[in-house]
Amino acid sequence: MTEARRPVALVTGVGRRAGIGAALVTALAEDGWDVAFSYWNAYDDRMDWGRDADSAAETTRAAEALGGRAVGIEADLARPEVPARLLAQAGAELGSVRALVMAHCESVDSSILTTTVESFDRHFAVNTRAAWLLIKAFAEQFDAPHGTGRIIALTSDHTAFNLPYGASKGALDRITLAAAHELAGLGVTANALNPGPVQTGWMSPDTERDLARATALGRLGRPSDTADYVRFLCSARGGWINGQLLHSNGGFPH
Repeated sequence: MTEARRPVALVTGVGRRAGIGAALVTALAEDGWDVAFSYWNAYDDRMDWGRDADSAAETTRAAEALGGRAVGIEADLARPEVPARLLAQAGAELGSVRALVMAHCESVDSSILTTTVESFDRHFAVNTRAAWLLIKAFAEQFDAPHGTGRIIALTSDHTAFNLPYGASKGALDRITLAAAHELAGLGVTANALNPGPVQTGWMSPDTERDLARATALGRLGRPSDTADYVRFLCSARGGWINGQLLHSNGGFPH
């Protein structure tokens, strides 16, 4: 008797072990998925937190220790040809992708008065256009049974003084929710998930304190909180949740 093949997920935005993306990879591996994941070191290099040089290798090892196959793929999602290549490489390495979980982002604080055209365009290229092209490529290769496919996009409603990030995430929401209807014939669910403020190393002590105080449960989100929601949505039990903008934020006001 041949061993049943594990379903395959693709998780984008797995640049650092402290991030949400790495928690998603290990949670899905624990739940029986093989996982391809993408990262882009050049983004981390220009952010204050810097590159986590061992992230891809350690995330792969962590997933494999949980019984799954895993492969990390460096991918510049600002380039329009890359999303289709990413799905093709994930398929070649592990098999057709059944769950697409988009945790990647471009996020550089700026306001209406200080945002540059170059930054605005880069945010929309990464956060919006790449998501559309990933969903398109996912749908074109999808061959799993009706009702088993999943698309999940991590989103945000933080717009003031974070204009290009919030605006591009708002457009991401609309694309993701459209997929729930346009891909209905494939039996694929599509939801956008807002995790609220999650401490992954980007907050100052003052910001961390203020956001924790503003949250009804009195603490910040953890990557594992988001991963728990995503693993439920990817399970058979989450299959009736579709076309929704969801929140998993401990009661943070929005």
